[in-house]
Amino acid sequence: MSEPEPVEQPRFRHAEEEVREGWEDIHSPQTTSAAYRLAFQDNEFLLQPALRPVRFQLELLKPELLLDEARIASTFVFYGSARIPPPDQAQALIDAAASPAERAIAERLAAKARYYDVARELARFAAQYPVSASGWRNFVVCSGGGPSMMEAANRGAADVGAKTIGMNILLPHEQAPNRYVTPELSFRFHYFALRKMHLSMRARALAVFPGGFGTFDELFELLTLIQTGKMKRIPILLYGREFWNRVVNFEALAEEGVISPRDLDLINWVETAEEGWAVIDAFYACEALGTC
Repeated sequence: MSEPEPVEQPRFRHAEEEVREGWEDIHSPQTTSAAYRLAFQDNEFLLQPALRPVRFQLELLKPELLLDEARIASTFVFYGSARIPPPDQAQALIDAAASPAERAIAERLAAKARYYDVARELARFAAQYPVSASGWRNFVVCSGGGPSMMEAANRGAADVGAKTIGMNILLPHEQAPNRYVTPELSFRFHYFALRKMHLSMRARALAVFPGGFGTFDELFELLTLIQTGKMKRIPILLYGREFWNRVVNFEALAEEGVISPRDLDLINWVETAEEGWAVIDAFYACEALGTC
């Protein structure tokens, strides 16, 4: 008797084969009805409100499988405004202002343009973290995939030839992925919640630059996850102390008793790429020794 085939070998034909050999050439009232379409090929069916839980699952699963295939063990996530110009475009933004009020805003944005170079340099540090003996990558640079500070992060990784992740979001006014995202690691999400979940699941460090509602949302969610013990502590770097102290009074939150004074220790105030990477290096050296 011949040896049985290995258990892991599939016993059923792959769905792709079945689809290719389907009934496309048979046209009848039955086969042309929407009801006859295979469920996973029927967009009208998949986009029904009742199928939202299934879409959640798909949006969670697709990036997870592709990140595993790419052997991404952990990420270094960068957050920041999509409106801060790169240094070489800062003056043009000011010159385009149509009123004194617009000019004042443009000047404040242009003053933050230096963080583009800081994010790019910090991403270069992270992207050169050695690949493990088994081929897994750690501290892979990951951003929201858009322009400005997100572009700077992806660009820094691309500068040294490293893979870099972009997690774009479907918006009413389409935001295209920046050109520095590795194409096979360029994802697009419909649900902000699922996107944020992927941004945090593999995160081993977080760099946050001045930003608006989206940056606030992502930063405070991660702080809350760590504060409540849902997530292990990771280094959180905040760039632009002058900006953050103007728009958020963190000390007042502690003084009012709505957070613990210890919660302020979750934030590391830094200004340069070297300072940021030193914080991360010290954090994981301390964790490895068990002396934190």
